[in-house]
Amino acid sequence: MSARISIGTWAYIFNQEVPTNDFHVILHKLQDLGYDGVELGGFNPHPGPDTCATKEARAKLRKEVADHGLKFSALAADLWSQKLLTVEDSGPFIAAFAKNVMFADDLGIDCIRVDTVEPITVVQQGQVTNEKAFERAVKAFDLCAKIAAQRNIRICWEFEPGFPINKPSEILALVDEVRVKRNNPNFGVLYDTCHAHMCAAIGANQIGAKETLKGGALELLEKLKGSITHTHLIDSDGSLNEHNTSTHNPFGTGHLNFDQLIPAIQAAGVPTDWWCVDLCFWPNAWEVTADSKKFLDKMRAKYAAA
Repeated sequence: MSARISIGTWAYIFNQEVPTNDFHVILHKLQDLGYDGVELGGFNPHPGPDTCATKEARAKLRKEVADHGLKFSALAADLWSQKLLTVEDSGPFIAAFAKNVMFADDLGIDCIRVDTVEPITVVQQGQVTNEKAFERAVKAFDLCAKIAAQRNIRICWEFEPGFPINKPSEILALVDEVRVKRNNPNFGVLYDTCHAHMCAAIGANQIGAKETLKGGALELLEKLKGSITHTHLIDSDGSLNEHNTSTHNPFGTGHLNFDQLIPAIQAAGVPTDWWCVDLCFWPNAWEVTADSKKFLDKMRAKYAAA
């Protein structure tokens, strides 16, 4: 499979000394750097379902992206004001997700990123048991998948050490429960290379006995084959950042072997050709945006030539 390269817009607002609030500036710079697409972080100050609320505004945004020679690779939905694991009623979470489905559909986006929104500390501090958190996540993601399926939109669940359900066996069990047992083929994981390393090789922030895989991120990838709905690529040095989740190291500054990972990703049955660079929380993200594209261009030439 060939590959197209995008980058998440959240890189330019989180942990930046001078955030790039103007979405047009991001599009212009990414066009100049030769990116194929942009992954929209749908939260302020960038466009979201509330600030870009009308059909006309969304058509204008869609045209603006296309006019810069770019396409949307996915939407990272802003659901973090909601609760999912510590409440009985996931209705507000589901309603917020449904609003993002309509937004994505109007923009021609066919994939939405979700997570469990509440941090690992809610389990560590006893606000909810690990078992109840799993049960509630499954129930909500099942409903979300069915809503998204009506618009032919995929869901990619991003597992990571900063959130519950981060052991390899738990990740596999949740995907099996929602995707297979509840018959939601549009639901799967967002395989983020640095999170996969932290969850499978390091076992960071796990509840109870630590669980790792001998083959680390690559072995987890093999186990998830056929159930990955989107991909984020970035390096990892095995550390957690100040936000208690994986450090998103620029390519070449961590421990990951992309000459192993990229061919395996290409063979994993991912139903999209997007490779999204994720520089979340990396300071001065613009300084490494061009180098990220150059690195993946080399990987693309080696493993994903058209």
